[in-house]
Amino acid sequence: MKRSALLILSCFLTFQSLAQQVDRSLLIKPERTNYRETSTYQEVIDFTSLVTKDSKYVSKVSMTTSLEGKDIPVFVLANPKIETPEQAKASGKPVIYIQGNIHSGEVEGKEVVQILMRDILTGDKGYLLDNQIILFVPIYNTDSNDKMEAGRRPSQEGSPIETGIRSNSQGWDLNRDGMKMETIESRGLIQNIIVPWDPTLFVDLHTTNGTWHGYSLTWAPSYHSAGEKAPYDFTWDRILPEVTEKALDKHNVHLGPYGYYYTRREGWPIKSIYTYNHHPRYLVNQFGLRNRMAILSEAFAHERLYQRINSTYAFVSEILEFTNKNGSEMLKINAQAEQDAINLVKEQGGKVQKGVRFQMAALDDPITAYRTYNHMETTNERGQKTYLRKPEIIELKDVVNYSAFEATKTATLPKGYLIPKEFASIAEHLRMHGVKVTELTKNKRAKGEIFTATKLERSNRAFEKHKMATIEGSYAASNKKFGKGDFWVDMAQPLANLIFYLLEPESDDGLVTWNFFDEHFDSNGIAEKPVEYPIFKYFEIK
Repeated sequence: MKRSALLILSCFLTFQSLAQQVDRSLLIKPERTNYRETSTYQEVIDFTSLVTKDSKYVSKVSMTTSLEGKDIPVFVLANPKIETPEQAKASGKPVIYIQGNIHSGEVEGKEVVQILMRDILTGDKGYLLDNQIILFVPIYNTDSNDKMEAGRRPSQEGSPIETGIRSNSQGWDLNRDGMKMETIESRGLIQNIIVPWDPTLFVDLHTTNGTWHGYSLTWAPSYHSAGEKAPYDFTWDRILPEVTEKALDKHNVHLGPYGYYYTRREGWPIKSIYTYNHHPRYLVNQFGLRNRMAILSEAFAHERLYQRINSTYAFVSEILEFTNKNGSEMLKINAQAEQDAINLVKEQGGKVQKGVRFQMAALDDPITAYRTYNHMETTNERGQKTYLRKPEIIELKDVVNYSAFEATKTATLPKGYLIPKEFASIAEHLRMHGVKVTELTKNKRAKGEIFTATKLERSNRAFEKHKMATIEGSYAASNKKFGKGDFWVDMAQPLANLIFYLLEPESDDGLVTWNFFDEHFDSNGIAEKPVEYPIFKYFEIK
């Protein structure tokens, strides 16, 4: 055989060995349409039913049923099979939760979860179940997924051609509902999955809204704010750097830190990037208050759907590689953070201050080489200086990364809170979050502080159907008696930091902010006189 023929045969055999044999029935909608279309709800249900059929490694649980009657399935992948939270806890393995389609226009997470389920259950990634339990949620926002039209996501430039809408069927953004929990989906997620299954790591899959950075995907950890720092540190220092390196080495995919930049503010080249808000209304951030790890994934909107699927797949698969190797260490870090939160209450309750309002700040270390599309300076039709994107990607040196938060307002961490029986709805809301709340059967005398509000302002424009409230006032020492039917929240429990952020009246994302106490303040005449906040913060109780 001639050398040229041998070379051709060698190349053919090489390419043939790279080809992955996939049963056509196990192709997802984008694969079958050359990545022009995304999966409908029924197509996700049909695919996941097929790929999990007869598998000895999968159980299916329901998160909840949506307003339009659609089940939100959660697939539990484990070896050996796990069917209940109790079995998961008894296994000693970390639970890794991965969610797609919180915003129905951001579709690649939904598709990647399906592909990963296929690769783990029928392909070559079954070993990812050796040391962990994976909870896959391919289609969180079920109702809005099928409300598809073209042009809904302009930054995605028609790839796919049609997408669903951002909000759920009740008109709320599911990623702004973490504290108020008004949506059916959020309540199902927290009550039926997060509280009982207690994920070690929560991963939420999104697409950016348009900044022309030079990464195929950007990431962020859970910004802990008032929470414990260790889970954040491990995510920032260990998980994200290793996953970023592996994604480049193994998949040739560039990952980097999440952030926006503003040429109008800084000119070109830009000098800084800015992350999103610290508020725990965002699900990823709330995990910082739950002493758990979480990661935000944001595929680059301007790449085509097949590229976004590729980068998201690289990111999530490398996260699962990391957690499969390091899950035991992650469990220990989270457990210690939980104990640290409890110990702080026991040892420093009534003495130490914690942040309740925050502002964005720069990290100590700048980004040494920040990838971005280049820009050129020009003028617009009005003669104003502006910047237009160029086609090449460059690296900018020493870009300041505004991905830290510092407290602008603090409050004393208490030993606990007492809630009058008239506010039973507040006690119930805490319970939905997983907080232990005790209804009193006998009198309790407490020494602590009462907050008196002197002013309550509401925003002029509604956000998520709320005119957000900001309160002004001060604490003063007080003694109070509470009796049968009132509610007692002892802060020496795992969710101490979440309780603090929810109940502190001056919190920038607490229940006062979300109008839970408006009726109380209005009916007691806050517009004309000071009004006491009804939740009592105690330092001693008998």
